[in-house]
Formats: sequence, structure tokens, C-alpha cells
Amino acid sequence: MKKAVMAVSGIVMVLYLIAHMVGNLKVFTGRESFNSYSEWIRTIGAPALPPQTALTIIRIALIVAVVAHFWAAVSLWRQAKRARPQGYVTKKAVAQSYASRTMRWGGVIVLLFIVYHILDLTTGTVNPDGDSSPYDRLVASFSNPFITAFYVISLLLLGMHLRHGIWSATQTLGQSNRRRERTVNAFALVFSVVLTAGFLIVPFSVLFGLVD
Repeated sequence: MKKAVMAVSGIVMVLYLIAHMVGNLKVFTGRESFNSYSEWIRTIGAPALPPQTALTIIRIALIVAVVAHFWAAVSLWRQAKRARPQGYVTKKAVAQSYASRTMRWGGVIVLLFIVYHILDLTTGTVNPDGDSSPYDRLVASFSNPFITAFYVISLLLLGMHLRHGIWSATQTLGQSNRRRERTVNAFALVFSVVLTAGFLIVPFSVLFGLVD
């Protein structure tokens, strides 16, 4: 049950990441277009719905998914720890990938990154440009090499987390077996690389002056 919760909540977050990445890439269409897109997100369903209704629903669903994912991860970790004898060593642990071994800490770092990301680009609380337009906040943030470095490290960890998570989700939901394992691994790797690259291209473009 807990593995299923982790898999389903992970899928919800992945779908959000895809939409978020596509939205980020609109920065290449210019300030006015990007700001218009940001405003459109806040007015989906208008005038039938009050402003930010759809966005609020999306945020609530995402928060539920994040909390459920974190709860399932912690619960499974504690369960495995209780079941493991003291000093137990297995060859399987040696064979695990780096992403698998660092899944828990990577998840914590990604969670902290999400909090900072919201304070930086959503609310502008810690953004160098503060209460400015979404486009200007993005440019101001990624013009700082230290902030960009933090984003890059966090996104690389997110990519590793995704690669292992996608593989684990297919195992949990019964969509993988030994014959399909190679294909699933390849898909997980390609998907995580493409998604990570899609996010990374924006801060690098700002840092190197391609977007200003």
C-alpha cells in the first residue's frame, strides 16, 4: 500500500514537472509573452471561476502528493530498518546505483529546493528583485552564479531521484518484469535526462546572457 502511495504520488509530481518545464521554456518567447503566460495560469477558468481557483486546486493536489510521497518514503525506510538485522550486510546494497543509495537524502534536498524555489520565484520573498514581474524575478535570480549553482545541483539530484523513482514505480505498479527491465531502465534514464536538461537550459541561458 505504501509503495503504491509513493508510486501514484510520484506520478502526480512528474506530470506537474512536465507542465512546469514546458512553462519555463516560454521564457525564450520574451518578457511580455512569459508574463502573459504567468498571468494566464492565475486566471484559468475566468470569468466562470474566481482568479487563481484552478491554480489553488493544482497547488493543493501537489501539496497532498508531496506529503503523501514523503510520508510513504519515511514509513518504508523505518519499516525496512526495523526488519533489517543489526550489522546485516548484503551484496545487493553494493550493487545498488548511486541514485538508489542516495534516494532518501536526495529527496530531502529536493524538498528543501522546492521550498526555496517557491520563496524565490513564486512569492519573491528571497528574490533579488523582490516584488517584480515573473520574468524579471527569473532573470534576477539566475543572473547570480551562486543561486544558479544551487539550482543546478538540486536539479541534478532531482534527475537522479526521477530515474530511480520511475523505475521503482513501474516495479510497484506491476508494469515491469525481467524482460522489460532493460527497456524500463532506458526510458527512465532518457526521460530524467530530457526533463532535467529542459529545466537546466533556462538558468544557464540567463547566466550566459542568452536571456536578459
